Amino acid sequence: MARAYRLGIDIGGTFTDVVLLGDDGSVRTKKVLSTPDDYARGVVGGAVSLLAECDVAPADVAGVVHASTVASNTILEGLGARTALITTEGFRDVLEMRRLRIPVLYDIQYEGARPLVPRRLRYEVPERLGPRGEIWRELDEARVSEVAQAIAKTGVEAVAIALMHAYANDTHERRVEEIVRAIVGQGVYITRSSEILPEIREYERTSTAVVNAYVGPAITRYIASLAAQLRGTGITAPLEVIQSAGGTLTPEIAARKPAHLVESGPAAGVMACAYLGRLTGRPQLISLDMGGTTAKAAIVEDGQPVRTSEYEVGAGINLSSKLVKGGGHPIKLPFIDVSEIGAGGGSIVSVDPLGAVSVGPVSAGSMPGPVCYDLGGLDPTLTDALLALGYLNETQLGDGAITLNPSASREALDRIVAAPLSRSVEEAAHGILQLAVATMTRAVKAVTTYRGRDPRDFTLCAFGGNGPLTGVEIARALQIRRVLIPPAPGVFSALGLLFSDTEHETVRTLMLRGAEVTPHALESSFAAIEAVATASLVSTDGATVTVARYADVRYAGQAYELPVRVAAGTVDIDRLTADFVAEHIRTYGHGSADDPIDVVSVRALARIARTTSRRYDPVAAIRALPPLETVRWAYFGPGVGHIETPVCNRAGLLGGERRGPLLIDEIDSTCVVPPGCVARLDAYGNIEVEIDG
Repeated sequence: MARAYRLGIDIGGTFTDVVLLGDDGSVRTKKVLSTPDDYARGVVGGAVSLLAECDVAPADVAGVVHASTVASNTILEGLGARTALITTEGFRDVLEMRRLRIPVLYDIQYEGARPLVPRRLRYEVPERLGPRGEIWRELDEARVSEVAQAIAKTGVEAVAIALMHAYANDTHERRVEEIVRAIVGQGVYITRSSEILPEIREYERTSTAVVNAYVGPAITRYIASLAAQLRGTGITAPLEVIQSAGGTLTPEIAARKPAHLVESGPAAGVMACAYLGRLTGRPQLISLDMGGTTAKAAIVEDGQPVRTSEYEVGAGINLSSKLVKGGGHPIKLPFIDVSEIGAGGGSIVSVDPLGAVSVGPVSAGSMPGPVCYDLGGLDPTLTDALLALGYLNETQLGDGAITLNPSASREALDRIVAAPLSRSVEEAAHGILQLAVATMTRAVKAVTTYRGRDPRDFTLCAFGGNGPLTGVEIARALQIRRVLIPPAPGVFSALGLLFSDTEHETVRTLMLRGAEVTPHALESSFAAIEAVATASLVSTDGATVTVARYADVRYAGQAYELPVRVAAGTVDIDRLTADFVAEHIRTYGHGSADDPIDVVSVRALARIARTTSRRYDPVAAIRALPPLETVRWAYFGPGVGHIETPVCNRAGLLGGERRGPLLIDEIDSTCVVPPGCVARLDAYGNIEVEIDG
């Protein structure tokens, strides 16, 4: 009988990671350079190469799960579709007025991201609905036809429709779409705000609809191209795409709602971290995914990723913190609460005229890459610094796909950093590492201390190609005592794709105030949205769909809400209030059980749990590793200096714990265990580093 395999594929800024999981629990991995000119080419090439290495026929692949950076890169690089916006008369400039926030205090010259739709392509139509959906002014269909004809002459690729209070009544938006479609034809991508986000707040709803339209054509083309190229190789298995909230979507839904994919890649690593936490009995984890371009942090509480419904993209550091807003384009959709910052192995190091050193956010990417890659890079990067410190194997990266040139790294570091600052290359490299660590702690704080969580209460799970290299130093800076390095850390995000559930969330705004918050009002609303959420998933044969309920709750008079989990069955208002008060205290440090509450929106998250015939067993693969015991000279700072450091692979910990300094070389990364730390293997093959002091 033929064995079944599943492919997980994760595109990063530098590398594309491919994981093949067999139904017998076997795991094989592949890392190839990303191909920004055509991401699908790198994806398919990596998949075909790994299947050939494993002697697996394409027909034996039963499923493909994919995490993509195409949506976020389209926004960050300004390469989205030429988009028009149709809105209610009088609201043409909502995208310009925003929320009057800036992320940089005291900078009156700060300029945020420019609107994705220029003013000349923003059109108004006469109509008006009330906040309960009542029609205050009928839609002027003749004016809509005139607007559609004007749009057709501009040659736009996409149209976003966002009318006032369409979340309460979508009749006018649907009619606008019908008229516009009849005039512009099927070749133009159209998004309705009432379909992508039926929720209050006109700016966030308009921005979300615009983002969806802006990336829609690129995502539609990409998914179609990827599916076609996979079929061309003989892989006919169903394709799933992971969304920003962590679950997977069908290609059809992903093409219709591509704004859900903006943080697709980072979500995969957090889902893998959550799975690992449940597996090992560590429900409180900080996920730190550091690759070649960015570092991404999130938290897992009680075995589940913390999610948010607010996010901004296009502002340098992508995060959902209410403390730092106004720099990017808001997307009010379900997201895993990820903080992403431009600090990775490819981050370029520079020195300004005053002698200040900076690391990133500009990255060398996969081409030309760090200087040591010998692919044309001239500016030193964090990877070059790590190589000069002796932390990396001096001859090759990974399985030999990339050979390294350490002398080129040292020359670039000396020319750009060390000589101008009158330092040795090792001192300069160690300073670069400390600067990168300081930058990455910002990403961790954004999802912990900024959220009222103490990072010392968590274990840091570090992965990605550079997470194990820097994880212990980041933990030390935050006074975290334990660091967990999973097996195959460099491709851990791609592995997480294979354990992600299929999910779809539906939301409805209610605006229930005080005495209006009743069990009947909430029950009827939950029943309606649960039916919609479930209907999108029932196409999976024989699958069991579970539904989780959430309510967005606030105190009367507040402007923003907190999500609260609602138990199945008849809604208990007292329990809902108590849970909200507890969440308010945990997030903000205070709360009141006596003040009235409002329920702004309700949400239903429908899920089909991922099933695997057998749990993968990384320990067996560790036992099969060939022995590795050698030494490398490594530099651990001015207080320690150069030390002849033992080097082993993960199998070197099977005999028991080992004290640092120690370097643990693997195909896709290196774990640095500094002096004063102890490394051991747990029952699931994870490296656990305990930090003294």
